[in-house]
Amino acid sequence: MTERILLAEDDAALNALVEFALREGGYEVVACKNGAEALQALERQTFDMILTDIMMPGADGFALAEAVRKKDTRIPILFMTAKSDKYSQILGYRLGIDDYIVKPFDVEVLTLKVDAVFRRTRIEEEKQLCVGNLTMKQEEHTAYVDGKELPLTVREFDLLYKMLSNPKRTFTRSVLMDEFWDFDSSATSRTVDVCMAKLREKTAACDGFKIVTVHGLGYKAVPV
Repeated sequence: MTERILLAEDDAALNALVEFALREGGYEVVACKNGAEALQALERQTFDMILTDIMMPGADGFALAEAVRKKDTRIPILFMTAKSDKYSQILGYRLGIDDYIVKPFDVEVLTLKVDAVFRRTRIEEEKQLCVGNLTMKQEEHTAYVDGKELPLTVREFDLLYKMLSNPKRTFTRSVLMDEFWDFDSSATSRTVDVCMAKLREKTAACDGFKIVTVHGLGYKAVPV
């Protein structure tokens, strides 16, 4: 089923450009020129994502996001904005947006960001992740390579699932320690390195990704 995106942008040229790029990317798009028009569209049909500017006449992006979240807490919301200040970002996230992209932007990058958000949404809904010959079932907490169960510890499973849900994103050692070793006061950055080495060894037969060391920072999972 083709995902339907509600686009709200008052700049006519940018509106047309983004609509064209998303349609080329395989999405169905309903383009609106302001927030008020977008709110009317929401009354008429359902959408799988909201992609909106912040500064628009009538209802702005903040008002649109707030109205959407009162009705639906799950639909992804992305801000396209020239407002890159900390206050706007914090307000947007507090309203429940999922991501934002700062203008001016490359429409190819925007499309990739949209793809990534939909991918994360599908993973959350299906509670299953498939990368190459690896399948991870979140509810079972079990991983399979070519149909054969992969012997992962709970921590290894959670860590790999997190990284593969966010491909190419670098996770610093400190972030990984806080999330996956939060009750272990003896854990150090070396603990993370040892765990990642074991995870690399266990996933050596996986053909859809590789775990890459980002020197001086941490690790990321890169599709191949």
